[in-house]
Amino acid sequence: MALLKNSVLDLIGNTPLLELHRYRALHGLSARIVAKLESRNPAGSIKDRTALALIREGERRGRLKPGGLVYDLTSGNTGIGLAAIAAARGYRSKFYTRDCISNDKIALLRHFGAEIVQIPSRVFVEPGARDRIIAFMQEVNPDGYFADQIGNPANPRIHFETTGPEIWNDTDGAVDILVGAVGTGGTISGAGAYLKSRNPGVHVAIVEPAQTSLPTEDNPYVDQIEGVHRVSDIPADLLPGTYDTTVTDEALEVDTAAARAAARDLLRTEGLNVGLSAGSAIWAATQVARRPENAGKLIVAVLADSGERYLCPPIAAATAAPHPEILPLLQPAIAAQ
Repeated sequence: MALLKNSVLDLIGNTPLLELHRYRALHGLSARIVAKLESRNPAGSIKDRTALALIREGERRGRLKPGGLVYDLTSGNTGIGLAAIAAARGYRSKFYTRDCISNDKIALLRHFGAEIVQIPSRVFVEPGARDRIIAFMQEVNPDGYFADQIGNPANPRIHFETTGPEIWNDTDGAVDILVGAVGTGGTISGAGAYLKSRNPGVHVAIVEPAQTSLPTEDNPYVDQIEGVHRVSDIPADLLPGTYDTTVTDEALEVDTAAARAAARDLLRTEGLNVGLSAGSAIWAATQVARRPENAGKLIVAVLADSGERYLCPPIAAATAAPHPEILPLLQPAIAAQ
């Protein structure tokens, strides 16, 4: 009976590490790559950790009461984690997303009872879009709790407290290199900071999308790596508040096709079905593992979620009537056309 858990919250974290022997052999790598399998969290991604931290912070600050509303801007995984924990804690949930994220993620959000408001991707490429969208969300949800995954310090803190220690303990402190994609930057900032606190020599590498994988005004529906953002050449005032640039030692850029190919290699050598952000992390870990100076070193790649969330291609809602709530948000875009 001591093994019984009392809540889904008790199942978050303590995800396994898996050494990728067959993948390493396929690519002839002299370094070892170990995958941190975050899809083993109860709602299916590393963002369960973030969601737990954000909701606990809302409760601590008295912003969340039974029946209250939690909302955020999300590319899917944080929203899914928040929706799952909100359901378990008796809260309502509402999420704002691009209109081109995976249909599987949208379906999951709705299964958890969340309200979804999709915003045309063209709005996100306008100058100052993020701040304008956040201000809009807060205006239309005055009584809700804005989880603020990109600005809430509880995000990187949970990775300093859990993800980093798990990697350190499960490798017996032998980890040499940490590799991960950047969404909010919370994972790499928190886990990376913890690992460096134990061994300052730990090398932290991030992976970010190449320019060809980023939406633009001319092509807002480019084939992109969902939930992974570019940070290395972004002005400091536009970076997520949860991303600590001092933790990162290097940035590698990957295009969507290469991330997809790496995810496919992982599926067919190790039987691991992972998403594109995980594919990008594996691709980056492979580049680092090929360097002669890293022969024999232990590389931990954080794999954020499962490929099951991306089986159905997204169908942009641009052809559908916009959600009535966002019509005021669309006015600048409409006026510019």
